[in-house]
Amino acid sequence: MVLELEKRLGRSVRAVLKDKFDLNVASIPLETPPDLHLGEIATPIALQLARTLRKAPKVIAQEIVAALGSVAGFARFEVAGAGYINAFLDRGAAVRMVAGASSHPFADEAGERMGHGQGSVAPHALVEHTSINPNKAAHIGHLRNAILGDTFVRLLRAAGYKVDVQNYIDNTGVQVADVVVGFLHLERKTFAEVRQLIEQFSVAPASRPAVAWASTPTPVGAARPFDYYCWDLYARTSSWYGEGTAEEQAAKKQVRLDTLHLIEHGGNETAEIADLISTAVLRRHLETMLRLGIEYDFLPRESEILHLKFWEAAFEKLKQSGVLYFENEGKNKGCWVMTRPGSSMDPVQNQTGPEDDGTKHTDEDAKVIIRSNGTVTYVGKDIAYHLWKFGLLGRDFAYKPFFTYPQHECWISSVQGEEDHPHFGGATAIYNVIDSRQADPQSNVIQALRGMGYTDQANHYTHFSYEMVALTPRCAEELGYSISNEDKKKAYIEVSGRKGFGVKADDLIDKLISTVQPLVDEKQAGSPEPVRKTIARQIAIGALRYFMLKVTRNSVIAFDFKDALSFEGETGPYIQYAVVRIRNIFRKGGKDPEAVLAEFAELAEFAELAELGRYLSGDDNEDIWSLWLRAGRFSQVLDQCIGTSEPAYLAKHAFQLAQEFANFYHRHHILTEENPARKKFLLATAAVTLRELVRALALLGIESPEAM
Repeated sequence: MVLELEKRLGRSVRAVLKDKFDLNVASIPLETPPDLHLGEIATPIALQLARTLRKAPKVIAQEIVAALGSVAGFARFEVAGAGYINAFLDRGAAVRMVAGASSHPFADEAGERMGHGQGSVAPHALVEHTSINPNKAAHIGHLRNAILGDTFVRLLRAAGYKVDVQNYIDNTGVQVADVVVGFLHLERKTFAEVRQLIEQFSVAPASRPAVAWASTPTPVGAARPFDYYCWDLYARTSSWYGEGTAEEQAAKKQVRLDTLHLIEHGGNETAEIADLISTAVLRRHLETMLRLGIEYDFLPRESEILHLKFWEAAFEKLKQSGVLYFENEGKNKGCWVMTRPGSSMDPVQNQTGPEDDGTKHTDEDAKVIIRSNGTVTYVGKDIAYHLWKFGLLGRDFAYKPFFTYPQHECWISSVQGEEDHPHFGGATAIYNVIDSRQADPQSNVIQALRGMGYTDQANHYTHFSYEMVALTPRCAEELGYSISNEDKKKAYIEVSGRKGFGVKADDLIDKLISTVQPLVDEKQAGSPEPVRKTIARQIAIGALRYFMLKVTRNSVIAFDFKDALSFEGETGPYIQYAVVRIRNIFRKGGKDPEAVLAEFAELAEFAELAELGRYLSGDDNEDIWSLWLRAGRFSQVLDQCIGTSEPAYLAKHAFQLAQEFANFYHRHHILTEENPARKKFLLATAAVTLRELVRALALLGIESPEAM
């Protein structure tokens, strides 16, 4: 509602500026006043035009207001301060809009945001998230990536985007090589023995106990999945590399390099073992994420990017466009390099290879794409992958079904696949959920796209960066870690999967559920056990997801069980409890909230509630108007989240809505209200709050329990 009225006001002000001052202003700045007594929307446009029109801002504002006249949905306009224009909504009309807003058709707005014009086909976005190395169990840091990405997917779909969800699998990288080294050289296992281990240790999450806490190895014979076994082996292998004499360490590092090359090349037993391990771990990752309601459409693997010659196709494009050049001098001699973003050096032109000795300059800071030994860097492969994402590469993966969700199939890349399959890639917008440490590689990919002439694609390429997840000292101790007195004084303690210091994602989920379960059992003692378990799971997952989303993504998160699970303050359980409280009101009153809201919307539309305006005005009712106004900001918040790639705004919106309902609940006695018309209005207020809370929580990936 608020977003629609803002756009209406913006159009009206632009029309006035054109008619009265012959000014074409692309957009009108709109703000939210700090107090409802100053209106609901404000614009400083008069202050911005003072120099252009050579008039006092206050005079310009007065002329604009006089020319505006009446605008549908607005009660009046006032000039304030040095030249602000404050807009006051028609509260009755606004409430009618909010009550009747059963859905929000944002497809046209999504098209406009992408620059395709109103009424165009919904834009096609590709969101890549999670992308865990398939060498060990997922940990708490991976959860922030996956939860951020999944939530943004939900936001985009709510705004009318067609979205493909991709989880990039680096199954040929050094992390996978390290686990393969562990199996082959520490444990001396064959392909058949590794396969037997996978069958022995792979146990579905729902059937296994919450064991293997922190870095403590699971007792032999205890139920645990294969990715937990790899977690311990990866840490052991990392330590093994540093053991022994300098010569022994060098030999081990060579073993690592040889293993990596065998995996990349393929067609050998080492590569087959790597594929077996990475596929089994990947399946476990998908099972873990499904516990959080996170699903994927396609799993592109680096092995296919290599074997299907994606890089070779990209290399030709990069050379032809002059983005890449061969360096004959300096520290990068013998390498194919590209100029970094922001470099003051001009790109070298007409540099076709080592046989060309016409080097014009040496850029010591150039980004190496192909090393002097002929191997391609991560950035090079990533450029090829993103050309495919935008449909610019001229070749495609083969596809095979891999993981079946309740509503759809998840496909995986292959060299040879099914003839009948969905088509991925060819997106108009890309969002890569990758931690902030990867800012340089991401900027180099964007630079390469621009250099090849793909400016529009580069403009719609977003590095959806985020900071790390750490543990509070209290949380680390609760997980069984022994920490020093010095660490106890720190705000947070960093985790490290390589060192085995970290929280496995499944363990974290299990711990949250086991912590909540006794509370639910006590409060819902009369409910069947399956119902109590469902409620505990909903609260635990809600607490985890909200904790990961409430902080802006470029801030470090220090995870803490007590803070996440609190029923007070800015937490998932607090918002879930607001939903339960509202549902209890309707249960006690014998009313259906949807029916109440539908009836109210119909009555309000036909102006049969003559006292509607009275219920929304005056100091005693400001909290009611504030609640309706907050409920009407959903589309505005959604637009803000997508425009800034920041889901935290929706998390904050849900919390503020729950807070304002708590204030309303304590001030107004809904079920005991004696005035029938006012009671109907109060019930409608509760119903619209319920609708918006459930909607917001669903987009945050959080379920709304029936009871707590």
